Amino acid sequence: MPDFSLYFSLGLEHILDWRGYDHILFVAALCGVYLWADWRRVLVLVTAFTIGHSLTLALSAFNLLRLPANWIEFFIPLTILATAIANLIQKQNVLWAYPMALCFGLIHGMGFSNYLKSLLGTDTSIISQLLAFNLGLECGQLIIVITILALAQLMVKQFKIVQRKWIIFLSAVVLGLALQMCTERFIALIN
Repeated sequence: MPDFSLYFSLGLEHILDWRGYDHILFVAALCGVYLWADWRRVLVLVTAFTIGHSLTLALSAFNLLRLPANWIEFFIPLTILATAIANLIQKQNVLWAYPMALCFGLIHGMGFSNYLKSLLGTDTSIISQLLAFNLGLECGQLIIVITILALAQLMVKQFKIVQRKWIIFLSAVVLGLALQMCTERFIALIN
């Protein structure tokens, strides 16, 4: 069981690590358009993302899916960029947000798997480590979701900022950071 707590901690730390803030930005863009009252929608949305990244995390960890890490690292900020743009151009989070979250989860799962595979090395019995790492990621993701929902609730309900203006502000910040990441990773990709 010590391995379980170790990999749980590694998953939690990985998603909450500010040096790898791309996952934090994605979850912020995904959930930042909602308030506490929308928790059911957020739950479905985050579950779609979780299903996607859990699937590719497992497939990649078992070497059933292989894609070049540098391409995955480029696609991750593209998912953030697309989510922020979707927030800016639509007034309501429409039904296609759920399949989009699922698809983008597939890409993020491959990014998580590169980190997990580097930790596992040649270990052949990875099921418990994979489960623990994924549960750690989910707990970290839940912390991010709660923080973003609390921040949105605070801005809209306490500071009386119009929700649409909050969404535009948050999405514009996320978009700017994602654009910078896309540029940096594209330059690294072509060099």
